[in-house]
Formats: sequence, structure tokens, C-alpha cells
Amino acid sequence: MSKPFATSALAAAFACAWGACAAAADHPTYGPELEGFDYPHPVQAFAFDSQRQRLEMAYLDVAPTGAANGRSVVLLHGKNFCAATWEATIAALTGAGYRVIAPDQVGFCKSDKPAHYQFSFAQLAANTRALLASLGIERSVVVGHSMGGMLAARYALQHPGAVERLVLVNPIGLEDWKAKGVPWRDAGDWYAGELKTTFDSIRSYQLDVYYHGKWKPEYTPWVEMLAGMYSGPGRERVAWNQALASDMVFNQPVVHEFGDIQVPTTLFIGQKDRTAIGRDRAPDALKAKLGDYPALGRRAAAAIPGAALVEFDDLGHSPQVEAPGRFNAALLEVLSGEETPGG
Repeated sequence: MSKPFATSALAAAFACAWGACAAAADHPTYGPELEGFDYPHPVQAFAFDSQRQRLEMAYLDVAPTGAANGRSVVLLHGKNFCAATWEATIAALTGAGYRVIAPDQVGFCKSDKPAHYQFSFAQLAANTRALLASLGIERSVVVGHSMGGMLAARYALQHPGAVERLVLVNPIGLEDWKAKGVPWRDAGDWYAGELKTTFDSIRSYQLDVYYHGKWKPEYTPWVEMLAGMYSGPGRERVAWNQALASDMVFNQPVVHEFGDIQVPTTLFIGQKDRTAIGRDRAPDALKAKLGDYPALGRRAAAAIPGAALVEFDDLGHSPQVEAPGRFNAALLEVLSGEETPGG
């Protein structure tokens, strides 16, 4: 991992060298591995060899603050999120006695962003399993949000014996966009789009797609977290890794394998979510049909053997951010074996 920048001012100076002075003046600017942005708990690094290179994967390992119950929960972030975004959920889980592991996947947030890497959910699942093995965790609850839900599903398919329970929080990939007719694009096109990312573009997208037109001030730091990397000194490396991740998400659906999941599974679905990768390029007739999470959630719950479904009628893509108290209470009910339908 890169050396931390001494100050955010130094990061801003580098950003100006990359032509991002205006963005740095309005919002914080961070290094390519989120140097300058503080996480709510100490960040550790897992060093491992992958695809002929030495990499480091950042993660949080947070001990129980309540009476320890001997159980571990792994929290897997989405594409536009980081381990830190789980802050409220980490507090709730550790307070209830759980040990919590929240990694940043390779290519994201505080983890390494290699110049060359073949991104696949199978690879990220293998990386995550290696991290947990290094920590002595053989079995855990796995909670995945958004892109992390696709990863969590792949992890459960690859390592069913290592999963105590699978929890999917508004996972993307509940439909196969390419099979439905969304046009394919190459990594260069994804990259060009990622280079245009700004604070305003992230906020606008999340306001419309994640939070159904209702913005709260507490969402802003998470937007600044992402935008700071795109406007910082490593913006091209950040954008390239995100482009490869988008290519992975679009071209590696897991929805067709839901019937093969062999672990107890619960889906949390905010009904106001409209996330659909590639909607911007879809034909007009198709656009309106994509991202129908009420229908997609029920279809996924029916496809995964024995799955339970918890619906949040008034929430969107990120219930753990939008209504952390309600989400955390529902999650703890599920993990205690007392889950009830509805949120």
C-alpha cells in the first residue's frame, strides 16, 4: 500500500497537479488509497500474493464491545462504498457481542489498486477467504451490500462450509442486464466514464437512484470519501480499477446460480431502489423495466432455497445508511434467529 500523505493539504497540492484544483477547493481531496480519510477503527493490512504480484488488502477487525458471543460477521462493501460506510452496523454488531471484519477489496478504498489485475468475483472471494483464514476465522456470517452482495453470493457458492448465514442487502445483479439487452461496453469506455466522476455526479446519482430524491446531510461524507479519490493524485489508477470492477459486475452475473446456494439466506431489500448497471445505454423501452427491486427481491428469495425476505417499503439502495437504527435492529433479529418479515 502507498505511504500515507502527511496532510490533506499535501493531497490537495497533488490534486492541483492533476488539474483538480477546483474540486479540491470545494471538497476534501484524498490519496489513491484514501490517504487523509480516517476510518472509525484502526485499519490493518493483509499482504498476499495474487496474479504474480504482492498486494495488500486493508480491513477493519473490530472486537466485541458487549459480551462476546464467539461469532464473527464479515461485511462486504459495494462498488460505491467502503468498509467505513458500515460504521453504524459495526457499532451495533460489536455491541451485541460479534467480532466484525470489514475489508476493502483490492482495487477499492484503502486497499492496493494494481495497474494490472483480472477482476472477478471468484478472485475477490478467494482473497476474502484468505484474509479470514489468516485471522483464524473458519466460519462466519457474511453480509454483502450492493456489489458486495454479488461477491457474498459468489463467496457462499465457493465456500459454503465457511458461511454460517448469508445476508444480501440490496444486492445488485438480481437481473442479468446483458441478457436483457443492455449493450456491452469495453473497459476503455468504462474508464472514460469513471474519469468524469465528481462530487456532484456522485451525489446526483445517489440522490436519484439510491435515496429516491431525499438527501440527508449524513450522506455527504460518504460522497466526499469517494469523490476525494477521483480528484486526488491517483485519480487515473482509481478510475481504471473502478472501470475493471464495473466490467466485472456487468459480465459476471450470479443470479443464474441462486438455486445452488446451500446456506441459510436472508435478503434485505429497500423497495425504493432503482439501481441497474448500464441503464444509461439501454434502449428507452428497456430502461423503465430495469431495477424493479420489489419484483427482483421476491424473485431472488424464491430462487434461493429456503431464503427469507425482509422488505423496507420506504427505503432505497442503502438501508444501512438511510435508516441505520431500523436496519441494524432487523439484522440483529435475523442473526439471533428471531427474524420477522418487514422492516
